[in-house]
Amino acid sequence: MEVITTALDGVLILEPRIFRDSRGYFFESFSQWEFDSKVVPLLGHSVRFVQDNESMSSYGVMRGLHYQRMPYTQSKLVRVVQGAVLDVAVDIRHGSSTFGQHVVVELTAENRRQLFIPRGFAHGFAVLSPTAVFQYKCDNFYHPEADGGINILDETLHIDWRIPIADAILSEKDLKHSRLADAVPDFDINDRLY
Repeated sequence: MEVITTALDGVLILEPRIFRDSRGYFFESFSQWEFDSKVVPLLGHSVRFVQDNESMSSYGVMRGLHYQRMPYTQSKLVRVVQGAVLDVAVDIRHGSSTFGQHVVVELTAENRRQLFIPRGFAHGFAVLSPTAVFQYKCDNFYHPEADGGINILDETLHIDWRIPIADAILSEKDLKHSRLADAVPDFDINDRLY
């Protein structure tokens, strides 16, 4: 596995090593040993995943920008097993030098890239293919009472979702989230999130 750092501290792209032959291919989609030896040193803390989730969406579906509030914050390791999505992580840690900035990565079934999104970041994606199956690991259990979100269409974030707004399919819940400037995420750069 190759680990690629991004412009946001802790947001990492993971590229698996793929073995191909005439029968097809094989790769390890997750190895705790490899994660601990290659990712944990870059993070400076351990991560233990406790829940796997999967969603299927059609072209134009945009989900996010979601996060879990304290004390139920979550890191995620996300990937696409069918189709293609534009995946986005936004820094929502007050006091961070990159507060409000984002990283965009195209995740596809073909490139098999994964994105690690640490606690203190909001996450969302837009489906670029006719359908997409999206899988992600979380390092904390989901708590509905801790749901938080930033409006996925917040123009101050300057995210190019590569989906015409006329084609976007959004949930009412996601449209009700505040813009980042009006939201009150309870993360601070000095908080112990782990």
